[in-house]
Amino acid sequence: MNYTVQATQQTPAYIIYLIDVSASMNIQMGDKTRIEIVEAALNKAIRQMVFRSTKGSRVSPRYRISIFAYSDHVYDVLDGTKGIDELARKSDVKLRTERLTDTARAFSVVERKLKEELSYMKDCPAPLIFHMTDGEYTGEDPEPVVNRIMNMRVNDGPVLVENIFISDDVVDIPITNVKKWTGIMSEDMLKDEYANKLKRMSSPIPESYRELMIDEGYSIQQGAKMLLPGTNLELVSLGFQMSSATPIR
Repeated sequence: MNYTVQATQQTPAYIIYLIDVSASMNIQMGDKTRIEIVEAALNKAIRQMVFRSTKGSRVSPRYRISIFAYSDHVYDVLDGTKGIDELARKSDVKLRTERLTDTARAFSVVERKLKEELSYMKDCPAPLIFHMTDGEYTGEDPEPVVNRIMNMRVNDGPVLVENIFISDDVVDIPITNVKKWTGIMSEDMLKDEYANKLKRMSSPIPESYRELMIDEGYSIQQGAKMLLPGTNLELVSLGFQMSSATPIR
């Protein structure tokens, strides 16, 4: 697993954002609701990808983005996959909250999408699935679907899965200094049963991604999982920042 293929116009990185928009996302988190915080972090990540793809006045399509929001059904926020050059010309993404949290159904949509895309991506960076949720799923267990997704691969390596869990029941000690937080390891036992499931559903952070985080002043240790406890705005923002950390040229 190298995860060193660089995103270019000819070999764009593909990121699928999968956002839980169940009713609990309306809960306050500081002076904003959870959904407002996630919206802001998502749009900041898109702007960061635009910045990383800009040379002079031109935005190179180094990233391709899909955004799916889900509750008890799944809807395509962008109405199709978009290049980062297209998103640079659009207004901020808006999300609406609904009802329940059928995570297995949502990941099944992602699995079908990847099956459509992978044959065209053999020489591209490994796709990344970014999943954000704030509560346990309803319906079927999503773990078998995620395991199948994590076994899909391109030449750069298996598909990456990253999770943000907005919950106070993940780690024992509150994370007050995000820059010094070292991440969650495979052997760490988390407070919440679903958090431990999400840990199993999370890929290890590739070294190429981690090096960018280190350059940004974070302290994520080697081998940490792509799982973040979204207990504050900075951690949610870090998770979205990590999702766009594909090496670029």
